[in-house]
Amino acid sequence: MKTGDRVALDDWYAVASAPAVGPTPQSTVLLGQEIELWRDGDAIRARETGGPALPVKVRYGCVFTTLGAPSKDIVEIAEASEPDRRFVPCGWVTLRASGLRIVENFLDMAHFPFVHTNILGAEPHTDVPDYRSEIRRDVDEVWATNCTFFQSQIAATESGGDFVHLTFRVPSPFVVMLYRVCPSAPDRLDAIALFIQPISPGLCRAQPVMYLVDNQSSQQELLRFEQVIFAQDLLIVQNQRPLLMPLDAGAEIPTRADSSSVAYRRWLKEKGIVFGTTLGEAA
Repeated sequence: MKTGDRVALDDWYAVASAPAVGPTPQSTVLLGQEIELWRDGDAIRARETGGPALPVKVRYGCVFTTLGAPSKDIVEIAEASEPDRRFVPCGWVTLRASGLRIVENFLDMAHFPFVHTNILGAEPHTDVPDYRSEIRRDVDEVWATNCTFFQSQIAATESGGDFVHLTFRVPSPFVVMLYRVCPSAPDRLDAIALFIQPISPGLCRAQPVMYLVDNQSSQQELLRFEQVIFAQDLLIVQNQRPLLMPLDAGAEIPTRADSSSVAYRRWLKEKGIVFGTTLGEAA
């Protein structure tokens, strides 16, 4: 059953990879509502199954749609318009978890040495240095800046470890981004976005897409690097309890390293979102 959560409904969601949509209608579920997608000549169409047509926009290799009336456009990724960047869509993965939990895991640097050992982190470099988290009211986004962390393999092209500078951005509740200094072009930032399709409160699909400055690695090497990281996160996010995101104060005790998570949860609570949270419908 489609959610009644207006905050969740009034947003844009990636629901398919554009090249995968053909002339035969294909079904998927968004926020509890079954929808259909199909290609009509050069255009892609969408509708609620047995119901009205839905808006469609194609961006970043994905088909976006909405069940409501968004007040903001799809997130702007400036790096996508730079012609020398490598575009790497990493494929859809289904996860038994709240999509909000997936975003929070993406923001969490503290798990890098333990879950992504010898890739995104390694012992004894387990401390998360202080960084700045804020809700940027002018754009209605959550940002974490001045982040530094030791990573054993900072990119597919690198084999040695180093401290890297990271910036995290949450432009909407079910989209999260990472900007990191590019090893081969230190004056530029790689951009990685994670688009999440919430199916039910405790079930979602997610796809990372990357815009990289890398003229050395093959497409397969770039894809494999990100897929290994995402596969390592699967066990963590699917075994978190409660399954849904708690927004009540004191439900989970944060540490100093959880500054971005605290800002993200405060932002969600201010918005009044309930889909995917312990305040809303059952998983």
